[in-house]
Amino acid sequence: MSFREQKLIKKSRTETDFSVRRGQPGAGHELSALERRSLIAQMVIENGSVYLSDLVQQFQITETSVRRDLSLLEQAGRVKRIHGGAVMVSGNLRSDSFSEKIQLHNAAKQRIGKAAAELIRPQDILLLDSGTTTLQIVKQIPSHLKAGASITLVTNSLPISQEVLAWPSPNLTVLGGIYLPDYQATAGPQTIHQLNELTADCVFLGTDGLTLAGGVTTANILMAEVDRLMVERSRKAVLVTDSSKFGRIGFVPAAPLNKFQTIITDVDAPADLVASIRDLGVNVMLV
Repeated sequence: MSFREQKLIKKSRTETDFSVRRGQPGAGHELSALERRSLIAQMVIENGSVYLSDLVQQFQITETSVRRDLSLLEQAGRVKRIHGGAVMVSGNLRSDSFSEKIQLHNAAKQRIGKAAAELIRPQDILLLDSGTTTLQIVKQIPSHLKAGASITLVTNSLPISQEVLAWPSPNLTVLGGIYLPDYQATAGPQTIHQLNELTADCVFLGTDGLTLAGGVTTANILMAEVDRLMVERSRKAVLVTDSSKFGRIGFVPAAPLNKFQTIITDVDAPADLVASIRDLGVNVMLV
């Protein structure tokens, strides 16, 4: 084992954050294997490494289960296994892909989506980013708002576009740009140019991570640019995110928390971080 790997393992033993605490017994819900692997991958990104014995204690599972998780993450290119744990793959800062995220925390995302959809009013012009929670908003928009071009939607998301095109009379603008398969969305100079020509009543934005100091963050530079401009081009900004993102720190900042009027999340969000966000004057809805 290299000196760097030994140093990283020591670091992972001593550092904790909201993401780690959520994995402890007594948290809001029992993690699925997929959710657990997602959390382990994020811990590696944030801490540089994870240690086998710590994960066994953290998630209250067997060493065999942890080894299987690490093997699957290594096969996916998310971590590099070493003796007693795993370290970050050099240059790898990617979050879960859209196809992976859509399988995580579904019940919470559906509740969040429903609460967000209830904020939409006739004649609203809405910006929607490429998040899986944002997709749940579109799925739960009331039928009377889907007909007669009652609302206008602008998005860079292929799944959201496909959902809206099934409506009776969709009023939809799809932003062009460079297609990013992991996000199933467009980004880049063309997307930015089109957004600069628009003004929206409200943006619904997801996130890869959320901290008090770092604000809303994501793993992709191009997506961060799109998210940042969506917030700037909207009169109102609503962040929709399940509690697993609280305490996570993504690669690139997208927007500070005080840029959002409302954050909608689930009841498992850490109470101390929620209280601190409310102290900023942001309305936090727990559903």
